[in-house]
Amino acid sequence: MFNSLTSVLLLLTSSVMAVALFRALRLPAMLAYFMLGILFGPFAFDLLPSTESGRQVAEFGIVFLMFSIGLEFSLPKLYAMRKTLFGLGGAQVIITLFTTILIGKMVGLSLTTAFLIGAALTMSSTAIVSKILMERIDLNSRHGRLSIGILLFQDLAVIPVLVLIPALGANSDNLIHTLSLSALKSVVLLFLLFTFGKTIVNFWFGLVARQRSRELFVMNVLMVTLLLSAATKLAGLSYALGAFIAGMLISETRYRYQVESDIAPFRDILLGLFFISVGMLLDFNYMIDHFDLVMMLLVGFVLFKAIVVALLTKFFGFELGVGIRTGIILAQAGEFSFVILALGLEQNLIGGNNLQLVLSASLLSMVIAPFVIQYNGRIARKLVKSYTRNSSHVVEDISNHGKDLKDHVIICGYGRSGQYLGRFLKEENIPFIALDIDPERVKEAAAAGEHVVYGDAGRRIVLEAAGASRAKAMIVSYADNRASMKVLHVVQEAYPDLPVIVRTFDDTYMDELRSAGATEVVPEVLEGSLMLASHALVLLGVPLNRVVKRIRSFREERYKIFKGYFRGASDMDSANQERARLHSIEISKDAYAKNLRIDHIDFAKFNIEVQLIRRPNMLEDIAPRGDIMLADGDVLVLYGSPQDLIAAEIYLITGK
Repeated sequence: MFNSLTSVLLLLTSSVMAVALFRALRLPAMLAYFMLGILFGPFAFDLLPSTESGRQVAEFGIVFLMFSIGLEFSLPKLYAMRKTLFGLGGAQVIITLFTTILIGKMVGLSLTTAFLIGAALTMSSTAIVSKILMERIDLNSRHGRLSIGILLFQDLAVIPVLVLIPALGANSDNLIHTLSLSALKSVVLLFLLFTFGKTIVNFWFGLVARQRSRELFVMNVLMVTLLLSAATKLAGLSYALGAFIAGMLISETRYRYQVESDIAPFRDILLGLFFISVGMLLDFNYMIDHFDLVMMLLVGFVLFKAIVVALLTKFFGFELGVGIRTGIILAQAGEFSFVILALGLEQNLIGGNNLQLVLSASLLSMVIAPFVIQYNGRIARKLVKSYTRNSSHVVEDISNHGKDLKDHVIICGYGRSGQYLGRFLKEENIPFIALDIDPERVKEAAAAGEHVVYGDAGRRIVLEAAGASRAKAMIVSYADNRASMKVLHVVQEAYPDLPVIVRTFDDTYMDELRSAGATEVVPEVLEGSLMLASHALVLLGVPLNRVVKRIRSFREERYKIFKGYFRGASDMDSANQERARLHSIEISKDAYAKNLRIDHIDFAKFNIEVQLIRRPNMLEDIAPRGDIMLADGDVLVLYGSPQDLIAAEIYLITGK
């Protein structure tokens, strides 16, 4: 109906508008792509041709999704979460899968089709769950950590499923032989790659990174990913397995974060195309004509998954209320459900009404998930009265510790920083109470006689029980700025006169935290730099009183001279490449800025700050006064964003 250019323009325009709309409605972007696929597909307006080449391009989305999942895995991480991951997560996957297979066989499905549907419905959405938990500051809560642990195992369980699907689709007379051969190939391939692959990948990526070319680095990532995908495909396994292995190999190198940053645009665009192609498979008319059947499957598998997770969580020693919250969070289908169904369709293992039924129920479960998950706490408290009583007991316990305190300090977060702070306060005989949401940490610290209780400092009732109205100060030692902001909003609303000191990693969010009500913000990196500087100066023979005076002077300047830092090759994996930084520019004899006064150069036009001037043969740096005339060999140390620094450098050198 359309030529190629028109189809691409239609896809791009509609995707931009649909994704923007869904994000405004706080819905996952993948649902926008599904909607476009449904609308443009053969069962609706039939605007896009469903070609083999288009499907092959869309399947690259699966490759880069699996690659990204592989980047998240590391053996130390898996070992640290082994109880939740392999115990709770493994039990959930096995019970859900085998129950679904049993029900499928009872209603007349073949074993392979029942297995495929069971594997699809077992999965939950990592994208939806992690996003909502992050927004609600629930990642470190008990139900948050359990949810993430189960999701990680589900992602891991996809790997054997991806190995089995091509084997099941081989139409071999001897299925056991085919499956055994696939398993043997997988084991041999994994052994070779993890024995020799890490060393080779580290060496090769180091060689490429030394060329200092981002274009070359990105092409190298694509090459390695597709090479390993092709290798597993040639071995008769899934190409997605090769992409996952590539991700795991690179996750063990120091280039992991840079790779993750560079690959994200390719992954998200191709994944969007994949979800559009899945949406094109969905017959909306089938969903309407068989709405009762779709709703029966939807309600059935959502309730079943929620109940299984809740009971397993209780079995593993957690409260039933926590289990219900975890079950509600994980009840929906996930993005891997569609990956499994798409690969099953490719291998002719599923199709027709069975595919339409499972696709419809899975898609609807993901649509309703964001609305249901936000009420997980209320639902748990309604269903389990003891969970409400336990919450009351938590507040009562905090109140028992805080009722006799006055002019005390409230420490929010009792991790490394909070514990060091508590020791200082104890030595100065300053009363304090610490709040933390890690039950194991609270149990260990309380057993050692520490003044720490379990509680979420982001809840007003908890702060009230801790005696916030009588406290002299509050110190927020969280590493997560979102959690700190949550506490600050509660304090500003209920206790606006309470001084609050907030710890942050660096100076990036200092202004935001102050605007939210922080009295003081202490950047960890900058304070560490000051301590390093003071020790170094003393060892170099600078008098102690002069060192103290200089450090005090820096603090009074609100860390102005320490704002930003110089980037180098070792900073390639920084999470935010566009963050403001320091940059040195030397004024050469042919530079435009030579013989110009500082106040004759409009640095504000470039959003640049001049930190200091270094002049040849002068031992001390020069403060950037307006009357200084720039000379040959002067070095200006500027602070600003990468784009602004480039523009300023061009102007200083060429005058343009």
